[in-house]
Amino acid sequence: MARITAGVGSSHVPLLGVAADTGKDADSYFGPIFEGYEWTRAWEREEKPDVVILVYNDHASAFDMKIIPTFAIGCGERYMPADEGWGPRAVPPVLGHPDLAWHIAQSLILDEFDMTIINEMEVDHGLTVPLTMMFGKPEAWPAKVIPLAVNVVTYPPPSGNRCWALGEAIARAVASFPEDLNVQIWGTGGMSHQLQSPRAGLINREWDNRFIDSLIGEGQEARQISHIEYLRETGTEGIEMVMWLVMRGALGARTRALHRHYHVPCSNTAIGHLVLLPDNGEQPGTDDDRALATT
Repeated sequence: MARITAGVGSSHVPLLGVAADTGKDADSYFGPIFEGYEWTRAWEREEKPDVVILVYNDHASAFDMKIIPTFAIGCGERYMPADEGWGPRAVPPVLGHPDLAWHIAQSLILDEFDMTIINEMEVDHGLTVPLTMMFGKPEAWPAKVIPLAVNVVTYPPPSGNRCWALGEAIARAVASFPEDLNVQIWGTGGMSHQLQSPRAGLINREWDNRFIDSLIGEGQEARQISHIEYLRETGTEGIEMVMWLVMRGALGARTRALHRHYHVPCSNTAIGHLVLLPDNGEQPGTDDDRALATT
């Protein structure tokens, strides 16, 4: 059967895509950011996931004020990079996995999650930047991708608890799919940042790192963080971190961290990155004896 083998959390700052596309990813400003992902890129080459369920938010590329789905799942075969005002990124098309996506959609809806099903859409930096950070610059993305969009742009966004529960339901859906697939789930967005008003440029290092800490092990306190705490402590755009909770919820009761990276600044925000494994309590053997790498 299919199985979720790992979870990845990452910021999806659009400037990272610009840096990668213009060859600035090794300069003095961007180099330390991209270096924090080198471990993950090497790890992904070894892991070879068949499918990535990529939890992200659309930035008025596929959705606008005419339609605001709280949760939307892409069930199509192909997604092209969106033009966000300066032309589409010159990255490969994103290939979907319709069979698994439709299975997950059906399972989630029967599990009482009201999903919006999308068969055609363009995908913006919220989805393509994480692919670049984890896979580099290949001629074709090495994994199929199931986009899962969460509304964190227009009030009201879903609660952290609902996002965590969605992750749990996704795990049940994947486990019931009969094909043998290595599936990863990525939660993207964040960390603390605010793009407007007198608090523009807000970065809360201490809160960001406590949030990352809370996703490791068996604690579930992160699912109870209120909207007002995200707003107060992490700025108006810090609510994107609820998408990391979809990833964490899909990994089961306990997790083990393999890698984490936190860097300030990138544009007017911080970069956060985390690689987690489900931890069933067994002692790791020779084939899985991987220590935490931290930058």
